Amino acid sequence: MPENSHGGGGKGVGLGLALGSALAFGGSGVAAKPLIEAGLDPLHVVWLRVTGAALVMLPLAVRHRALPRRRPALLAGFGLLAVAGVQACYFAALSRIPVGVALLVEYLAPALVLGWVRFVQRRPVTRAAALGVVLAVGGLACVVEVWSGLGFDALGLLLALGAACCQVGYFVLSDQGAGTGEEAPDPLGVIAYGLLVGAVVLTFVARPWTMDWSVLSGTARMNGTEVPAVALLAWIVLVATVVAYVTGVLSVRRLSPQVAGVVACLEAVIATVLAWVLLGEHLSAPQVVGGAVVLLGAFIAQSSTPAKGAAEPVAGGGAERELSARGTAA
Repeated sequence: MPENSHGGGGKGVGLGLALGSALAFGGSGVAAKPLIEAGLDPLHVVWLRVTGAALVMLPLAVRHRALPRRRPALLAGFGLLAVAGVQACYFAALSRIPVGVALLVEYLAPALVLGWVRFVQRRPVTRAAALGVVLAVGGLACVVEVWSGLGFDALGLLLALGAACCQVGYFVLSDQGAGTGEEAPDPLGVIAYGLLVGAVVLTFVARPWTMDWSVLSGTARMNGTEVPAVALLAWIVLVATVVAYVTGVLSVRRLSPQVAGVVACLEAVIATVLAWVLLGEHLSAPQVVGGAVVLLGAFIAQSSTPAKGAAEPVAGGGAERELSARGTAA
């Protein structure tokens, strides 16, 4: 793995990688929803995504085969929360609510992390961070249109919140399990083993032997256009998972975690725009404004410095970026 590079060229490459990661992650829901609507169960789509990515990343797992002995808890936590938990809850949510709404609810994670830091770990947070939490919650109220009695499916919103909670669990785990120097686990190795753990867990949960495999040989409708189902699956596995995680990791090798975390906020914007263009999921003006406020709150929460004399809160970008920061380690 290359060393950190903070020069102008390194930062330029890092920003390009971070943008590529945001685009890749943001397109996962748009590609998955047509498969779900074509007849695949959300858990089956998650299993295909995670298992396919695990097979692609298998050579990295072999290369870092000492990791399971050194960091079993970290690998289990990453596989259960950052891979299986987040993806299963998110995909199940987007089968019931719009892609943009599901991802915006998931972006409550930075606010929830700060709540954990303040009330569970009893560590102080800055006023700016608290303001970010208030903005994120207020923006979410606009996104789900609380004045109309929660116009969206309540279970879908709960599943999206579950995805956010899984991210919180992983942030806390990575903060506790991170090492320094030579003892720090290689982030790509942790991702590889996390995908393997997630694939094993999801195999028992999703029961892929009950899946309607014939769906993959047909087509899925994307806003009226027929698209080969296998092409959508290939995008989800290769681009929205493998490329997304790897570019996310490499971007933090060249950027600070704060900068990479800010760029990560674009994932929600990209997902919303792609869902609008490719799936015809139009959001109302209040929802667009609310989404902007959610992202502003996430930005403030992620970029705020800790209170004086306090250990730094574990709020950061996406799970992959936080891990990368710790391994150098969203």
